[in-house]
Amino acid sequence: MRAVYDGPMTKNDPSSIIQIARDNGNSEDGLPLNLGLRVRELRKARNWTLEQAASQAGLARSTLSKIENGQMSPTYDALKKLAIGLEISVPQLFTPPVNNQINGRLAHTKAGEGQSHVTATYEHELLANSLSKKRMLPYRAVVHARSMEEFDGWVRHDGEEFLYVLTGVVKLYTEFYEPIEMRRGDSAYYDASMGHNVVTQSAEDATILWVTSLG
Repeated sequence: MRAVYDGPMTKNDPSSIIQIARDNGNSEDGLPLNLGLRVRELRKARNWTLEQAASQAGLARSTLSKIENGQMSPTYDALKKLAIGLEISVPQLFTPPVNNQINGRLAHTKAGEGQSHVTATYEHELLANSLSKKRMLPYRAVVHARSMEEFDGWVRHDGEEFLYVLTGVVKLYTEFYEPIEMRRGDSAYYDASMGHNVVTQSAEDATILWVTSLG
């Protein structure tokens, strides 16, 4: 998926980190999911026997065996029991594992150890950078810009975006709405294909958390 911007991309383009993330984590279309195989993989990933998994889900061993072997289609009630027993949501039963990994993924980023990406207007720290093919791009940003004139037009890219103010006061400018002044603890969720920029209103640079969808 390609992000769309105004004007040429430069190393100082604040939206270029979105392109970097997309280039490093292209999504792949999954194959049709075999529910029985998915349930068996989830069970084995937990090192559970049929008896243990059936007990966790409150199902008969024979019922779980038939589900895993494709010999019966479970009712929605059975699906709910399976999900609760496996400690996942019902939709996750039908979601192919990312990169064929059965267990959940986790990335821990200590403070100050994210990947730095400095621009003329922001200082970004990309978080969870060790994970490839992410569906979200979380990053902490120090906002240097103090006026819209410091930007070369609007920032635009595919997906949706969540902004949370960590310190200071910022003003969120968007293409179709009046500017919004935001203080510590305030947040905004918006369509990132709409032009948007953030400037600090504080005497010191403000810091924000941004989470951008990549899929």
